[in-house]
Amino acid sequence: MGHRWPADVKPFYMKRDPENDALALGVDMIAPEGYGEIVGGGQREDDLEVLVSRILHHDLPMKPFEWYLDLRKYGSVPHAGFGLGIERTVAWISGTKHVRETIPFPRTITRLEP
Repeated sequence: MGHRWPADVKPFYMKRDPENDALALGVDMIAPEGYGEIVGGGQREDDLEVLVSRILHHDLPMKPFEWYLDLRKYGSVPHAGFGLGIERTVAWISGTKHVRETIPFPRTITRLEP
C-alpha cells in the first residue's frame, strides 16, 4: 500500500498534505504479482479558491468543472472517496494473465465501443 503520493502525479482535486504541500492525501492499494493498483482513494480538496487555481494552473477549461465547483461554492465538508478497480481485482483473484480478459467490453484494435 502506498500513501501520500507526489501531488504532481495525482488529480488536481486531491487535497494536499498540510505538512508537505508536495504530497497529496491519497492512498493506493497495490496488488502483488504485478497486477497494479486495485483500490485508489484520497481526500478531496474542499477549498473553492484552491480548486480554481489548480484548474487554471493545468490550463483546463472551466466550463466542464462548473458543477464540481458549485458543490464547493454552496457548501461542502471535508470528505474523501475511493474507487475499486473491479477488473484488476478479478484478474488478481483469479490469476488471469491480462486485465483485458476480465473486462466485459474491452477496447481492441477492431472495437472501440460495445
